[in-house]
Amino acid sequence: MELNTMRYEKEDSIGIITFNRPKSLNAISDEFTTDLNQILDHIACDDQVRVVIVTGGEKVFAAGADIKEVSNINTPADAYRFSRKGHSVFQKLVNLPVPVIAAVSGLAFGGGCEIALQCDIRIAADNAKFGQPEIKLGLLPGAGGTQRLPRLIGAGRAKELLFSGEPITAEEAYRIGLVNKVVPADSVLDEAKKMARTIAERPKYALMMIKHLVNTGMNMDLNSALEFEGRCFEILFSTEDQKEGLKAFIEKRRPVFKK
Repeated sequence: MELNTMRYEKEDSIGIITFNRPKSLNAISDEFTTDLNQILDHIACDDQVRVVIVTGGEKVFAAGADIKEVSNINTPADAYRFSRKGHSVFQKLVNLPVPVIAAVSGLAFGGGCEIALQCDIRIAADNAKFGQPEIKLGLLPGAGGTQRLPRLIGAGRAKELLFSGEPITAEEAYRIGLVNKVVPADSVLDEAKKMARTIAERPKYALMMIKHLVNTGMNMDLNSALEFEGRCFEILFSTEDQKEGLKAFIEKRRPVFKK
């Protein structure tokens, strides 16, 4: 892959996406979303990847949309196309069949915060700040922020952040449930890798099923979601990993799941 705004590498079964526009604080440009789209399509076709980490490096995650590009939007139709491209690419993070961990240092504002919201788990450095400042520009989050944020932290807290546009610290983000863990800035990627390695040891098909169940069930009524859960539970009994997991438990040994 030819990438200009980010890097992609694999460590064993862990895919690592690192945003790399340091001069613009990893601002999200058209080229940025094109590169991310290319990487996510590549990962979706790679059966060896079991967990993905998304990071911006030690100083900044992503400071939001590239304002120069936003200022060139001249019509409502252009604005809609801009928003839909963000939805289309960022949604691929949600739709990846494997778990995705955001390792966030520094600023995660606007579209940067929205990318973190698409991830399954968020680990924040103690220097991280999160915010949706679009209101200060007479705008609103156009890549999922108004919908994913309230689903994650509740409508009241989400509205406060969206209405004010003010950022919050990593500790506050942890308190309200926006992030899963806060760690020292120099260890955020190591913590993400540690968690990724733990998850990568779990049976892949069951992981895929759990992610799909949670994501889909959130948009279903409870009875339908429980029926769906039962069917997915049923399907797992056709897998080799399910049989190996129970056998290993009975035999008091570590399971050897199919890679």
